[in-house]
Amino acid sequence: MSALVPHHSATLLVATVLSSCLAFGAQAQDSSPWQRDSHSAVRLLAGSRSGPVMLGGIALQLQPGWKTYWRTPGDSGVPPRFDFSKSDNVEAVTVLWPAPTKFDDGAGGHSLGYHDQIVLPLKIVAKSADKPMILRADISYAVCEKICIPVEAKAELAFTSVASTEDSALSAALDAVPKPANVGDPNPLTIRDVKRDGKKDVIVDVAVPDARGVQLYVEGPTPEWALPIPAARDSGTPGIKRYAFELEGVPPGVKPDGAALKFTLVGPDKSYEFNINLP
Repeated sequence: MSALVPHHSATLLVATVLSSCLAFGAQAQDSSPWQRDSHSAVRLLAGSRSGPVMLGGIALQLQPGWKTYWRTPGDSGVPPRFDFSKSDNVEAVTVLWPAPTKFDDGAGGHSLGYHDQIVLPLKIVAKSADKPMILRADISYAVCEKICIPVEAKAELAFTSVASTEDSALSAALDAVPKPANVGDPNPLTIRDVKRDGKKDVIVDVAVPDARGVQLYVEGPTPEWALPIPAARDSGTPGIKRYAFELEGVPPGVKPDGAALKFTLVGPDKSYEFNINLP
């Protein structure tokens, strides 16, 4: 038996379906399809297009118990690598990194990275603001549980939306990126002092309102540096948490004196990034 639909109801139905399809299409344009492997998935996100500099993102999903790495992996691990050279109308792409989590690496040390899900914001500069732009990414990363598995993925996404459905997710990811700071800033959480203790040890004093959940990480001026994760020590001063690390992992033939080190100070609510020349 056939059912007759009144004309006004049919018109409403068509309009509803068309509206849903348009909404789905707009959403699809703001993110690339998930590229999945056995333990993770990755895709690109596009923010609203306005002017020559745009916000995008690399979204990663990880199965429970699996992790991936920060730009500096810690005692072991492989940092992600991204190649955007095949993009159209893209002058430059800067990857921004939300504050990482420290976790056991299974070999007696610690690694730095992410679990569950993470969005790495991208600042993208177009060659021409008034021309179409397509971001293409070759993505290499590792996912680890008890063992580490390398993953290779490719993703492509056109930036077309005046108002992207991914803007809120990208804004939240950007808020998780450590903010630039200077030694002695009047923030409740800040680095107070960096000093040498002999030739090999570096001491960092951090002002903390509450020492729980505070971590400090250090990076050298180039990826060839492999400095250890600073270890907490007793400062003997209330409100000050002390960290120390040895100048290990310095490239052969390089003198560390005066080197520009990057410190990432991670708190329960806010994180900061300091660029400090080593005394």
